[in-house]
Amino acid sequence: MEITGKTKIMFVLADPIGHVRASAVLNAYFRSIDDDVAVSPLHVLPADLGAVLASIRLMRNVVGFGVTIPHKTSVIEYLDEATPEVALIGAVNFVKRTADGRLVGDNLDARGFVASLAQHRIAVRGRKVLQVGAGGAGRATAFGLAGAGTRELTIMNRDEAKARALAAAVSRRYPGTKVSAGHAEARSFDLIVNTTSLGMKIDDPLPLDLEGVGPGAAVSDIIVTPEVTPLLARAATQGARTVGGRPMLDAQMVLVAKFIAR
Repeated sequence: MEITGKTKIMFVLADPIGHVRASAVLNAYFRSIDDDVAVSPLHVLPADLGAVLASIRLMRNVVGFGVTIPHKTSVIEYLDEATPEVALIGAVNFVKRTADGRLVGDNLDARGFVASLAQHRIAVRGRKVLQVGAGGAGRATAFGLAGAGTRELTIMNRDEAKARALAAAVSRRYPGTKVSAGHAEARSFDLIVNTTSLGMKIDDPLPLDLEGVGPGAAVSDIIVTPEVTPLLARAATQGARTVGGRPMLDAQMVLVAKFIAR
């Protein structure tokens, strides 16, 4: 990749950054469509987020940036504008910098997640789904699943109050989906989704027990690195269909390119 003074620059803000794959995927996509954009991870501590964004406003060749753990929710207070998806989900994963330095946030996670399942022929409509996690990514997937017609959605989270709050918000927006919060056995569901960071580190425990999960079920993990998490590996040995986080990221590339071009 040749980077010149005409190249448009993007960042991916994260802490830590060792797991970040979005920059590589974005660079490959931009090359494939012959768009002169270069993307780099940027290690930003939570305490420094405001200062970094203030600097980005002044960087005239920066067209935007991706946002991942732990900045997806905290970045909102620094934005000038956000899409209706951000208001609904309460989290951001891409920000566009306009020519005059304004920052506009969007959340493409839900659309990317549902598209990745469809590409793997994993049905959502009418299904009974168990989701683990109620953070920024969890909010996106929960609204995405309900919006795609999930019949029943149960949300498990270490902080049960957070899970209950998310369940109530999704239920208000999508009353046709039965939404609840609390512990449940994975064997009772058609689709199990991990939206936590458990599985990113080699010594992480599984985010939930997969006992009884077999060929009739599908298991999704939104973690991008590693491509096959311990949860997906276990699910595969039990005959379940699996889909990782990379397809979700791939599905967002077209959306990102359109967003920053607007």
